[in-house]
Amino acid sequence: MPCTLGSGAPGRLSDTARRGASLVRVTAPFERGTDGPKVIVVGVDGSDSSLRAAAYASGLARRQHALLAVVYVQPLVTAGAAMGAPIADTTGEIAEGLVAEIRAAAERVRDIWTVRWEFHTLRGEAYSGLVKAADELKADAVVVGASESAGHRIVGSVAVRLVKAGRWPVTVVP
Repeated sequence: MPCTLGSGAPGRLSDTARRGASLVRVTAPFERGTDGPKVIVVGVDGSDSSLRAAAYASGLARRQHALLAVVYVQPLVTAGAAMGAPIADTTGEIAEGLVAEIRAAAERVRDIWTVRWEFHTLRGEAYSGLVKAADELKADAVVVGASESAGHRIVGSVAVRLVKAGRWPVTVVP
């Protein structure tokens, strides 16, 4: 919130300030209830850490009265598709399973508390998909689970890449 404290050289009090006059002048109205996130994006892939991230993000969304955008990025596995494996069907089944699990969890706590949520599914690489979803949804925060893959220590996890992007506050749930 901008305010005016007086004029003069930095670090020196003006004549008016030395006389004890009140110099704080508010130039913008105080906004009540606008702090905190409006949209929280959480990435899920069915792993235990991603489901813990979803539980954590749902608590944040409930307390902040924010929209919880649950995002599943269906991986594109071209090698399996080239061999004739029904990859699209498998990742679609995973997405349907995740939606069913989220709905069941929301139903279990319906009488205790409610969370506004949406489920989004995209195809592609996890990092790019989460960035696209967070941009399109105008996310205020992103929550992801810690990587359970040993290979991510070398290549870098989705969480580390999101943090390095520096576009949103990122919470990594163990």
